[in-house]
Amino acid sequence: MSLALNIPVIETERLILRGPRESDFEPFAAFSASERSKFVGGPYTRYRSWGGFLAGYGHWVLRGFGMWMLEDKTSGTTAGRVGVIFNEGWDEPELGWHIYDGFEGKGLAYEAALAARDYAARHFGITAPISYIDPDNTRSKALAERLGARFERAGEVVGETCHVYRHPVTEVA
Repeated sequence: MSLALNIPVIETERLILRGPRESDFEPFAAFSASERSKFVGGPYTRYRSWGGFLAGYGHWVLRGFGMWMLEDKTSGTTAGRVGVIFNEGWDEPELGWHIYDGFEGKGLAYEAALAARDYAARHFGITAPISYIDPDNTRSKALAERLGARFERAGEVVGETCHVYRHPVTEVA
C-alpha cells in the first residue's frame, strides 16, 4: 500500500519527470553509495539512503514541491533526480540535480533542470531559485552556468562550504 500523491508529471524530449516509486530506490541507493554522491554528502550507507529517499517523498507532502525522478523515455530506466527543495534552515529554495551512472554527459540534467525550473516558476511561484554547489564540483558549476545561473556568493549548507549560484528570473505570464 502506498500514499497517492498528486505529484505533477512533466515530459521533455527524452525524459519523464515524475514522482518517486519504490522501484526507484535501487538506483537511488546505488548513486548514494557511489563516489558520485560525494558532492551531496555521500557516500551513504543503504540505511541512510533509505532515509534520504523517504525524505524526498516527504518534501512533496510538506512543501508541495520537491525532486522528480527522471525516467529515460527510451529504456524506462531511472536516470536521476531533479527539482526544487527548500530544506529546514535554508535561506531559500534550491534547484538541484543528481544524474545516475551511465546517464551523465548526454545533456539530460540540462534538459530536466530547464523543465523543472520552468514548472517551479509557473506553478510554485519559485521564479529565481539558487543552487548550492560544492566548490570542487566543476561539472555542476558548468551546468548551472549553462542554465544561465551566475555565482552569487560563497555560502554554507549543512555545515559545508558551498558556492551559491543564482538562476535567472523566469518570467511568468
